[in-house]
Amino acid sequence: MSALLLGVLAVALLNLYAAVLIVLRARVYGVTLYRPMLLNIGLSFLPVLLAIVFGVGFLLLTPVFGRVAEAVDHGGSIAIWIYLIVATAVWLLFFPNSVYLITELNFSHRAQTTPVPLWYDIVQTLALTLSGIANAVLSLAVVQTMVVVLLDPPDKRIPAASWVFSAVVIVLGAVGVYLGRYLRFNSWDVRHPTSLVRKLASHLRERGRALEAFGFVLTHALLIGLLYSPLFALGWSALSAGAL
Repeated sequence: MSALLLGVLAVALLNLYAAVLIVLRARVYGVTLYRPMLLNIGLSFLPVLLAIVFGVGFLLLTPVFGRVAEAVDHGGSIAIWIYLIVATAVWLLFFPNSVYLITELNFSHRAQTTPVPLWYDIVQTLALTLSGIANAVLSLAVVQTMVVVLLDPPDKRIPAASWVFSAVVIVLGAVGVYLGRYLRFNSWDVRHPTSLVRKLASHLRERGRALEAFGFVLTHALLIGLLYSPLFALGWSALSAGAL
């Protein structure tokens, strides 16, 4: 089994473990099933599926792009970039859903009086949060790998441009988490950009909000960046050595 498939399997199992703990919490302790957590797991894993589907789609469409290039001057290159831009935009739109699970650590699902032991909720919520981080890391790693391959570095080193790309994605992901947590925006709310911008501007005009937003985005982005960078570097080293 390749390291990529093993990584996907490990992340999928972590998502499944988090979901099982959520369901067992309701069954074992007789409390109401907290359905938003299950929905968030699905939304969190969606970027992983999109990254893999778009990556496989790109490989399958490569011959088609080649035929377009033969028929039309520069047509293949234009088709490739259109595909990559659209695919990346769709993936990026849902990427914050993975990072968002960090905010579940506020234990908002836990009532003041509950038969559920604190230790159980700690493990359950930690598993949920880790599944979201794992989803974010894996999906971004797949996309950055595609970027590196397209840049085709001659020395097999990770191009600086790909690191810039991943850094921008991580920051935008943190911004998306802030919009979701504090303004209750969802990925599909991008259909109404005017309303989104208006609500955000009104929110940031409140005293202290802009500084809070900056601190939120900075701390979340640094956390994901510090986790992601060494993991991707190790994965790329293994790929370059032919271990994948």
